[in-house]
Amino acid sequence: MPPTKPPAPSTWVETETGNKVSRLAQLHGTQHITLGGRCVLSPHVCIRGDLVRPAPSTSTTSTTSTSTENSKSHSNRKQQPITSVTLGKYVILSPGVLLKPALRYISSSATTSDHKYPPSQSQGKEKGGGGGGGGGGGGWQHVPLTIGSHVFIGPECCISAAIIGDHVLLETGCVVGDLAILKDGCRVLRGAVVPGGMVVAPGMVVGGRPARVVGEVGVGWGVGEDEGAGGGGGDLREVWRAAGR
Repeated sequence: MPPTKPPAPSTWVETETGNKVSRLAQLHGTQHITLGGRCVLSPHVCIRGDLVRPAPSTSTTSTTSTSTENSKSHSNRKQQPITSVTLGKYVILSPGVLLKPALRYISSSATTSDHKYPPSQSQGKEKGGGGGGGGGGGGWQHVPLTIGSHVFIGPECCISAAIIGDHVLLETGCVVGDLAILKDGCRVLRGAVVPGGMVVAPGMVVGGRPARVVGEVGVGWGVGEDEGAGGGGGDLREVWRAAGR
């Protein structure tokens, strides 16, 4: 009797929290990536978790009166990894999607919450901005990318947004620029290019290059379960169940 062949290895990996990750997906800096559960990462998805903002620098001129307990607690906080990309529940990333944290420019006098762009590339270099901050001058820093729950991102999309809300649909070939914000219930039409820094209000439909508001989503958007491809911006549980079959 000829020996039986072992079963072919699965091309998908399912985690304890139900995330389905293709073995062909590329995850860089996994310690900086957070998946909320039951997400789908299709083949050739690329998540750049390695593009992370630098940790806050500590002063080297600390006084001798600092207590040992405070120094230990500070070192423990410093050892915690910084999250670069955060996905909520039921986020569907179609094949070829790129998630890349955006860049922002921080001037020497700006607070960490200020988003500023340099007047010129040369000025950014003069202030030491080539490497992403950390010194006394200004510089470029990566901004964490946060995606809500029940979000469907179509094939070949490139995302560098700051925030994407819940029940958002991005169709095939969309580009979302640096620090853009897509609020809950938005729809980005096929091939649209959302400029950097644009804020799309809840329930709006945008399209074009550059993208502009072309309408509103219909009544019932985001309600009920989608049968496939996130067509109604609703519950993506059925899409998650079908992934990897």
